[in-house]
Amino acid sequence: MGLHLLVDEGRQVLRGSGLDTPEHDARVLLAETAGSDLHDLDRGLLLGWGLDRFAAPGRAADQVLQDYHDCLQRRSDREPLQYILGHAAFRMLDLDVGPGVFIPRPETETVVQAGLDWLTDRGLPTPLVVDLCAGSGAVGLSVATEVHGARVWAVEASEEAATWTRRNMDAQSEMLVEQGSAYRLVLGDATSGKVLAELNGRVDLVISNPPYIPQDRMPTQPEVRNWDPEMALYGGSPDGCLIPQGIIRRSADLLRPGGALVMEHDCSQGEALRRLARQEGFGKVETGQDLAGRDRYLMAVRSDGPTGSRPAHGAQ
Repeated sequence: MGLHLLVDEGRQVLRGSGLDTPEHDARVLLAETAGSDLHDLDRGLLLGWGLDRFAAPGRAADQVLQDYHDCLQRRSDREPLQYILGHAAFRMLDLDVGPGVFIPRPETETVVQAGLDWLTDRGLPTPLVVDLCAGSGAVGLSVATEVHGARVWAVEASEEAATWTRRNMDAQSEMLVEQGSAYRLVLGDATSGKVLAELNGRVDLVISNPPYIPQDRMPTQPEVRNWDPEMALYGGSPDGCLIPQGIIRRSADLLRPGGALVMEHDCSQGEALRRLARQEGFGKVETGQDLAGRDRYLMAVRSDGPTGSRPAHGAQ
């Protein structure tokens, strides 16, 4: 069967399920099941190849066809494309993902970049970084693999999600060695003062993509609503700010004077989170935007000197 016919078939099937990008998804699934990539698929479409010519060595056309149809069915059921493929791209990483772990989003790359820029501007030789709510490891592993000598501690509450964190940590072991960096994963509540208490007052950067969706704003996309783990989505209160507020308070104890917090949040939460950060002893507090111009993250720097009346959170 010709590649053009297969792509057309996939596009029609996926369009019928209401997908916004039926042709893109069909092309990705065809390339993946054939053991190839989109560049070769484009070449094959241009040259009028059939599936026999396109499939990688050892991949029988009949089996590719069966796998392709199975994947189309899964995508029609609105299973996330990344779960079907088993991996997701994030910055320079190709991360293993699957049921039980939050799929990293492109907007979070902006949040990571803000943290990396802050570290670069200060020229710290071996920065101490904490990633709260690690999930797949996308945020912390990006720091560890892009910043030479970074010492990254990651905290994740879900054992199911931590399985994926460990897989991705192991996959990046050679890169971590090359960079002279270290990455450690701790299971626990990212808002608890008992977790990583030994690092209190020493951390250069806390970076976090916590659950923050307001509880009264259920996502409309079936891929998010039905597949992403609820624990990674909802911020614990009607406005979604409860868990982000806990991250701010925990960061205030972890960070050294002059250290920074970069935390992703919903576009509706900027003012409330800036206000709390100031109350918790952060002196320079800003809201950063993503590439679409939406309020996306809190950037807050711990004040130098005494914290004054800021309450202690170490006993949580």
